Amino acid sequence: MVCRDPYGYALSCTDEAGAAYSRGVLDLLRLRAGAVHAIATAIALDPTFAVGHATLALLGHEMCAAVDIPARVRDAERHAARATTRERSHVHAVVAHLRGDSGPLVRHLRDHPRDAVLLSTAVPTIAFAGVTEVPEEAWALVEAAIPAYDDDWWFLGLLAFVRQEQRRFDEAMDLALTSLAVEPGAGHSAHARAHAHYETGDHVAGLAWMDAWVTGDGASIDSLSHFSWHAALHELSLGDQDAVRRRYDAQLRPDHGLGCRALVDSGSLLFRWALTPDATAVPDIRAVADAAGRGTLERPATPFLGMHAAVTLLATDDLAGLRRLEAWAAGHRNPTHREVVAPLAAALARMGAGECSAAADALAALTPSVPRLGGSDAQREVVEEARIAALLRADRLDEARVLLDERLDRRRSPRDERWRESCRTGAHAVVI
Repeated sequence: MVCRDPYGYALSCTDEAGAAYSRGVLDLLRLRAGAVHAIATAIALDPTFAVGHATLALLGHEMCAAVDIPARVRDAERHAARATTRERSHVHAVVAHLRGDSGPLVRHLRDHPRDAVLLSTAVPTIAFAGVTEVPEEAWALVEAAIPAYDDDWWFLGLLAFVRQEQRRFDEAMDLALTSLAVEPGAGHSAHARAHAHYETGDHVAGLAWMDAWVTGDGASIDSLSHFSWHAALHELSLGDQDAVRRRYDAQLRPDHGLGCRALVDSGSLLFRWALTPDATAVPDIRAVADAAGRGTLERPATPFLGMHAAVTLLATDDLAGLRRLEAWAAGHRNPTHREVVAPLAAALARMGAGECSAAADALAALTPSVPRLGGSDAQREVVEEARIAALLRADRLDEARVLLDERLDRRRSPRDERWRESCRTGAHAVVI
């Protein structure tokens, strides 16, 4: 009997290895702890399993997992010849993506839409930064896959995330709830619901639901720090800095072993908190920078990490680090590193040097390209907030007020209301 993955594709490995790989895939799709270990177990059980090697390399690259990526790529390519056509395509797609070319991955999904690992990789969500240059391209991949999945619980969660990015929030919530009714621990679905609450300004209900879910059905989720970030973002939006501080100390301090999520979740929270009017006793972001390490800060694996590295370097007043990041990104083979990360680092370096008006202009020019960095609207807001802070420092209050009005038109936020009021009163000092 042919060994198959959870979505019916044949696997060229032993039954034991295939079972371990399938466990890992389901853990990955649930965002549950154990995916890396299970897939590592699969290649230990069958060292000739090419897809297992490729998938483990992918998780090392995208999720900062402790993986020897060059070795896994080498073994994936070495053993691909014995695999099926679909598996060879999977391996080629992963290897090309890791080398900066995501075209093969996109083409692979046209022929193999039920390759859930790679479809998940293609869409910027909680687990992956995405592979396309603009969100609409990722959305199209998901839309095209609808007939292949029908009412599959995982896919409904992925589709819910797309719908909230499209600002179709009622549909997103309905899809997320349908998925969670089948699989209460479905991490992607919970994530989509979290975004729908945030983007509609439903902070009180969103916070209450999130706190209940992470201690209940979502307790085994591997990315709990990101859900803690969502809860803290509700608290920050409500202006409850004491609650943010308690959550940071309990769940988001980098010494909790968060890996690169400390940069993405803890670092971005501290940056945004420090920009908040009347911010007090914001924890030192240098602990996040130390946890990330110089390599991640100045040579980030993805443009998404590059965005977070840049704001962290600004917050630590590391202008030399920002210039090194800019130079490294400017010479990168990935066009998003060259065309978005490098100018972002340059703009933030100008802000750090006190050239805030010029920095605000540079960030404004970069705005149409920011979606290329990957991640969600809520995460990319950190760039918009840096621009608002630059405008305030440059005393361009009317322009800052316009941006804040646009945000308040999208959703209610007592924090943004206070920020806007500071434009009128002149009490707009920021910590960063």
